[in-house]
Amino acid sequence: MAIEQIKKDLENLANPEKAKLLQRFFKTAKGEYGEGDIFLGIMVPQQRKVANKHKDLTLNQLQQLLKSNIHEHRLTAIFILVHKYKKTNQKTKKQIFNFYLKNTNRINNWDLIDLSAPNIVGNYLLDKPKDILYKLARSKSLWEKRIAILSTFAFIANNEYKDTLKISEILLNDSHDLIHKGVGWMLREVGKRVSQQKEEQFLKKHYKNMPRTMLRYAIERFPENKRKFYMKK
Repeated sequence: MAIEQIKKDLENLANPEKAKLLQRFFKTAKGEYGEGDIFLGIMVPQQRKVANKHKDLTLNQLQQLLKSNIHEHRLTAIFILVHKYKKTNQKTKKQIFNFYLKNTNRINNWDLIDLSAPNIVGNYLLDKPKDILYKLARSKSLWEKRIAILSTFAFIANNEYKDTLKISEILLNDSHDLIHKGVGWMLREVGKRVSQQKEEQFLKKHYKNMPRTMLRYAIERFPENKRKFYMKK
């Protein structure tokens, strides 16, 4: 069976010492954001090779992989899903988009989101209403909120920034560090790829009340004198 084979291929690459490091890095202890996530200790390039070998898996089979508590099973499923999305027609793209949104509870660590949300959710919504992103941004789920802001990376790459700024405003007072980092990163990309002026208009309105991590990420590429200015409350 294809599912058993892909799991076997990943198991053969397992590295217990690396797994221990990844368990700590991805905050898997009790009460942390990645609680319960299990790692085999496989490097991303190795997982991509396994994904490429099994790229013809169906959505039903990918669903089974996403149900796994093993991180590399879910990430490999994500790599296959992104590949399928890029290579298919518009009808199947819609199916993959809907499949993705139905599985947000299993796309539940920041790397899974960062490597897929812009490529699937963001790309699909480029020429469509963005209402779903605003719903996700107001979700109680940490991961759905991160999907909302990271999906806008696809818009930024196409010189569109308004949704990034609007969703950033929604998430401005979020309490989680992973949201602070995600929003700050996307604001930085607005300044880098679209318009630093637009980024600074947003910052001048909000910098005094923004979480410091979010602000630091947003101004990372600014000259030192500007960084100092914004870091002053």
